[in-house]
Amino acid sequence: MALFDAYRAALGSDLLVPCTPELNPPLWELGHIGWFADWWITRNPQRDRGVSADPATARAPARQAGRGLDADALYNSSEVPHDSRWSLALPDAGATCADLAESLQETLALLDRAPDTDEGLYFFRLALFHEDMHAEAAVYMAQSLGFDPQDKATAASAQAAARAWPPRDLRIGAARIRLGHDGPGFAFDNELGAHTVDVTDLQIDTHAVTWAQFLPFVESGSYSQLRFWSTAGWAWRQRLASQAPRYLRQRQDGAWEHQRWGQWQPLDARAPACHISFFEAQAWCKWAGRRLPTEAEWIAASEQTGFVWGQVWEWTASPFAPFDGFTPHPYRDYSQPWFDGRPVLKGASAATAGRMAHPQYRNFFTPERTDIFAGFRSVAL
Repeated sequence: MALFDAYRAALGSDLLVPCTPELNPPLWELGHIGWFADWWITRNPQRDRGVSADPATARAPARQAGRGLDADALYNSSEVPHDSRWSLALPDAGATCADLAESLQETLALLDRAPDTDEGLYFFRLALFHEDMHAEAAVYMAQSLGFDPQDKATAASAQAAARAWPPRDLRIGAARIRLGHDGPGFAFDNELGAHTVDVTDLQIDTHAVTWAQFLPFVESGSYSQLRFWSTAGWAWRQRLASQAPRYLRQRQDGAWEHQRWGQWQPLDARAPACHISFFEAQAWCKWAGRRLPTEAEWIAASEQTGFVWGQVWEWTASPFAPFDGFTPHPYRDYSQPWFDGRPVLKGASAATAGRMAHPQYRNFFTPERTDIFAGFRSVAL
């Protein structure tokens, strides 16, 4: 709600944003968060069954039905195409916030009576993490729109920069590691199917690649040199006018600046390179004579002293794919539709909720995305 208040202060009561692939109407986002919790908790007669619940079980009408609104037709992201969200007749901010307050009250009352088991708590946890993801997306959107959504995001970014220096290699011996979720507690469906993976010895960056390491690649004109880019990466590059990462510019005196929350500031070379696409990460590695780590290598390194993570999401060389034995959870659209070769990202960003930051979490975005707080680390060849 604090983020939403920041949006209203920055954008005005109409809350208008451009229709682009990386944005959503803020009022739709807020209503969707409440709808999701209601769909899986308040309206779900099988909420105590956890992952065994039937997602198609009949549900009571949504709370908005009393006002003549079909909330499912407005907020079900599985059924409402992205671009159509700008033309929906959404409830205003006051009505949306009132719905959220009622949703929270009912959710907490049901939580008080829920079985204290992983099955009984599954949908409460799912709704919480879903809200965390949308809160982080709201911070990405604020950066794209050019306003600071919260002071703590700025402070966290500054702290991350101070921790990301000096860069060096961490040597990891050959190891056998567990990839995926083991044991009790909550896990997303794509994390299950824990299995053993052998990792050969390697040298990996202790920190995400910094601007001090990345900028020589830019300054050497590598954005216009085909030899450093994959076929898909070069096609992406050809569609862009810029010869530098998003939100960066070079002054006439050669100094670099970056745009943070709509304001141009001197670039801290110690900070992790951020808003980097997978294609840019690949190209830098080719230029530097290094490579991206696999997901398993990243996990192996995360278990070692001296491995620092959590400043930016980190692209890996591993495609987002199911582990053996994958079974989709009731929220069918969380993982299964996205097993299309897009890369896995590991770690967390300064805008990630602390309860979501753990090494086995598998984030995933398409390789061209630069709005997310993503960077990378590299491995020696």
